[in-house]
Amino acid sequence: MKKSKNITWHLHATVPVSKVNGPGKRFVIWVQGCSLDCPGCFNPQSHPQQKGYQTTPENVLNQIQNIQDSIEGITISGGEPFQQILPLEKICRLVKQNSSLGVILFTGYSKPELDRMPKYSSIFPYTDLIISGRFMLNQRIAKGLIGSANKEFIFNGTRYHKSQFENIPESEVLIQADGEIKISGINPIQWK
Repeated sequence: MKKSKNITWHLHATVPVSKVNGPGKRFVIWVQGCSLDCPGCFNPQSHPQQKGYQTTPENVLNQIQNIQDSIEGITISGGEPFQQILPLEKICRLVKQNSSLGVILFTGYSKPELDRMPKYSSIFPYTDLIISGRFMLNQRIAKGLIGSANKEFIFNGTRYHKSQFENIPESEVLIQADGEIKISGINPIQWK
């Protein structure tokens, strides 16, 4: 019998509690690596593959489970989550199988592009909402948790509805225990 190989995940960062990445308090995961190169993207530091750090979906699940009673769900963003499709599928499945948390997933891929991905059909059942579509600078609106007007909300079930996203704050500044400052949100402040 073959021993199953651990799937590793290349991440940019995680934040245990955010109030601007979906309804309620959320554990946020930003994957590292994106080749879509959307002009005006506000998270370009998450694009290079060689940056970030390696971990496993199981390690991330342990972090989530340690605080699951104080959060509503998780949000996965990037980078581009679907460019690491195996660990993406695994974390979504693990969260849904081991908690009652909601799962929101951001992607730059459009719904037709997602439909052509072989693994998309195995990920979708483990999500509550996918917000899809490339950021389009000429359609920028930066509110309601979407950066541009072309973004599509793909709901799976009734846990979330569009009105829940209308009053989510645009950004937040988080000061980590080690003093590191992180800025999160759909329209984050730019430090000069």
